[in-house]
Amino acid sequence: MRLHRLDITAFGPFGGSQTVDFDALSSAGLFLLHGPTGAGKTSVLDAVCYALYGSVPGARQSGQGTALRSDHAAADTRTEVTLDFTVAGRRLEITRQPPWERPKKRGTGTTLDKAQSRLREYDPATGVWKDLSRSHQEIGEEITQLLGMSREQFCQVVLLPQGDFARFLRADAEARGRLLGRLFDTRRFAEVEKHLAERRRATEARVREGDAALLADAHRMQQAAGGAMELPNLAPGDPGLAQAVLTAAAVARSTAREQLTVARCRLTVAESARAAAGQALEEAREQARLQRRFAEAQERAARLAERAGAHRQAQERMERGRKAETVAPALELREAADAEHRAAAAAEARARALLPEDLAGAGAAGLAAAARRAAEELGGLEAARRAEQRLAEVVAERAETDRQQRADEEVLQEAEGWLAEWETVRSALQARVDTAQEAATRAEQLAVRHESARQRLTAARRRDELAEATEQARRRALASAQEALRTKEHWLRLKEQRLNGIAAELAAHLVDGEPCAVCGATEHPAPARRVAGHVDRETEERALTDHQAADERRAEDERRLGALREALAAATAEAGETPTGQLAEELEELEAELEKARRDAAELHTARQELRAAEEERERRLADRRRAEVRAASRLARKESLDHEKAALEAELAEARGTADSVAARAAQLERRVALLTDAADAARAAEESAERLKDADGRLAEAAFRAGFDTPQAAAAALLDDAARRELQQRLDAWQTEEAAVRAVLAEAGTAAAGRRPPVDLAAAEAAAEAAAAAADRRLREAVSARDAAARRCAELDRLSARVAAGIRRLAPLREEHGRVARLAALTAGTSADNAHRMRLESYVLAARLEQVAAAATVRLRRMSSGRYTLVHSDDRAGRGRSGLGLHVVDAWTGRERDTATLSGGETFFASLALALGLADVVTDEAGGVRLDTLFIDEGFGSLDDQTLDEVLDVLDSLRERDRSVGIVSHVPDLRRRIHAQLEVVKGRSGSVVRQRTVV
Repeated sequence: MRLHRLDITAFGPFGGSQTVDFDALSSAGLFLLHGPTGAGKTSVLDAVCYALYGSVPGARQSGQGTALRSDHAAADTRTEVTLDFTVAGRRLEITRQPPWERPKKRGTGTTLDKAQSRLREYDPATGVWKDLSRSHQEIGEEITQLLGMSREQFCQVVLLPQGDFARFLRADAEARGRLLGRLFDTRRFAEVEKHLAERRRATEARVREGDAALLADAHRMQQAAGGAMELPNLAPGDPGLAQAVLTAAAVARSTAREQLTVARCRLTVAESARAAAGQALEEAREQARLQRRFAEAQERAARLAERAGAHRQAQERMERGRKAETVAPALELREAADAEHRAAAAAEARARALLPEDLAGAGAAGLAAAARRAAEELGGLEAARRAEQRLAEVVAERAETDRQQRADEEVLQEAEGWLAEWETVRSALQARVDTAQEAATRAEQLAVRHESARQRLTAARRRDELAEATEQARRRALASAQEALRTKEHWLRLKEQRLNGIAAELAAHLVDGEPCAVCGATEHPAPARRVAGHVDRETEERALTDHQAADERRAEDERRLGALREALAAATAEAGETPTGQLAEELEELEAELEKARRDAAELHTARQELRAAEEERERRLADRRRAEVRAASRLARKESLDHEKAALEAELAEARGTADSVAARAAQLERRVALLTDAADAARAAEESAERLKDADGRLAEAAFRAGFDTPQAAAAALLDDAARRELQQRLDAWQTEEAAVRAVLAEAGTAAAGRRPPVDLAAAEAAAEAAAAAADRRLREAVSARDAAARRCAELDRLSARVAAGIRRLAPLREEHGRVARLAALTAGTSADNAHRMRLESYVLAARLEQVAAAATVRLRRMSSGRYTLVHSDDRAGRGRSGLGLHVVDAWTGRERDTATLSGGETFFASLALALGLADVVTDEAGGVRLDTLFIDEGFGSLDDQTLDEVLDVLDSLRERDRSVGIVSHVPDLRRRIHAQLEVVKGRSGSVVRQRTVV
């Protein structure tokens, strides 16, 4: 970052507007900002910080808002700070106005205006400033992003503060850690410590919650086990709780399974007794059933014997139907042949009805021969058809030729007429182009004269304004010079009067017995008396102040008068002595001529386009005429050829048409004759073929009926069965066979036959005895089932709870592992772990690494400042509560020992602090992304150095100018004014401080 210009208005001790040109100061590389105490040297740096960040550094932050306003400022002058600087290759200008109480525009009193900010960027391409933003937040984010550092970092890196690094050098570890934490923004590491501690507490709570749920399930298991389970005497979070619960659950499940086994054995005995009673009842019922089955089979056999005759007749009818089915294909074939013959005979009759009488009795062969002769005659007309089509094409082409001839004749006439006027049109268009070209040339010449006249008129108006302002400034300078002379004379007169009465002024303080301040006598016999008109010291000082103020006003008025005279001379040299009114009239005349010339010149483009279009039209017309002439020459021969071809085609077609109107009509007649003859021949052949097939079918049917055993085909047709009759007959036969087989099967069963031979069973008595035995067995069975179900439910509930406990333990295992890992990390980062030998917190560890970098960077410059004697090193010795701190020691090369920085002398402390500040600036700059810092300020502390050390420190500071870097030293040490040539002096006065910029040779 490089500063270019700083504008200050009504800020701090500066009552008016002041400008600091950092470009001029930075050209020397090293510049001095000096002035008396309280003049406002540090306020210049405050203004830079306020412009960038909207607040001032460090302890002066209480002076924000309206407190930044200068007490010397006029009531209607607003406080404003504007900084012009370059950062990251961009030229920016930022303006800040704090809130202020201004006088009301109407009425009395004041009103509070809000703070305002504005950010602009310089565009080198256009040379103008572009507004970027007026939002405080957006500007703050943009500046922080470009600089890469916060306000605290900027104040420690660019504005190396007065006394801060001496305190940092001698501070304890806690204070040093707070400063480093702000500069390097290590809050994220503290947040990591806090996050790990919160994670440890969160995971511990979740583990306790899991253990509480585990104990709740264990109590449920104890209730399900009926008190046969002992719970461990452990609390949530205690080690071994999960294993103890699993062991108790395993014991409870084993006991429940033993009880389930006993209940199942009792259930088996009860089920066996119930099954024996049921089996006795089933045996009695089965005996009764078999006896009923045997009786029913005997009744069904008697009914079958009664229907045996009808069954034999059905079998014979089914056999004749099967034989007739072998004749069915021949019957179907004969019916199909008969139907086909009748259809063919009808088609033949219809086809012969359409033929001429001479062919109505011809056979199929005669009809086919007549069709072939007609087809041959039709084929001979194909060439005539093509000739007829060609004749139509020739007639159309002949008509098109005549149309084209007429069109070309019109084109030739139009082209000849247009070309006859060409020379007149071209001359007129060329004249317009020449006139517009002359006007354009005249407009360029007038534009040059117009710009020169405009500049002379502007200079003349500025000359008139400056002449009037110069006259007013001359009168003011004369008045201020007279006033300065008057106040000087008044001050000298009062001073002379005071010197004349100084004895009386001294005598007023004499006391008897006390020595005189002039002669030392203790007796004062005749002290001087004040005379009338005596002037005291306060009056003389007021007159001196008035004279100094008047002299400053005189110098300011003379400077302003000189500047106006220089500007007037420059304006007069540019405008000359010509009156402004005459120059204005000349400019108006030139503007009118220029406007007219520009209007005439505006026709140049249009005239050129019209001339170019006319030339293109002429070329097109000539080409059209040439093409029309060529087409006319070729068209004559084509017309003769077409006429000859037309006559030949007409003669050929007259012979081919015969009596028909056209070839197409003759062809249509022949096509109809061929079609009728062909259809009739096909129908005759089909009728003959169908008669032959009918005769063949009759023979096959008679032979098939004989082979099947029928006397005639009609007898075979009568024996045929349709589908419904065949199905009904087959169902009757199948039912007889099924019934007969079922009766034989039942009578053949050994058990059924044996049961039929036994006495009948008393089923009611057997059922009563079996039911009594079953009731007793059912009662024992229900008791056994109830006991088994209770034991099974206990086992199932214990298994379910055990599975849930095991699943909970498995889910808790990763959480327990995570809790252990997080707890170890939290203890490690908090410095309470045994693995952390130095008991150093994570943030302190990071800051210690940064401090090592700072010490290494500071040592490079400290060795040069101390002639190689001192080296800064970081120490991680434990400090406070047994943890490692952020120690900083200095190694003395003369003794080879390491000692505390508090043992350094005042001068050594200053250059050690300065080296530490510069090293810290380098490290913070690298941490901020390598933002280049081209302008640095060092505030005070050089008065404690001897000449040799001061030279070495200045050499180190001078080395910072490498790569175009500039360093500003804020100090009131007189020796620095002789050593540093570029200076910015801050002068304080009653009306506020002012800055003076100069170069000492």
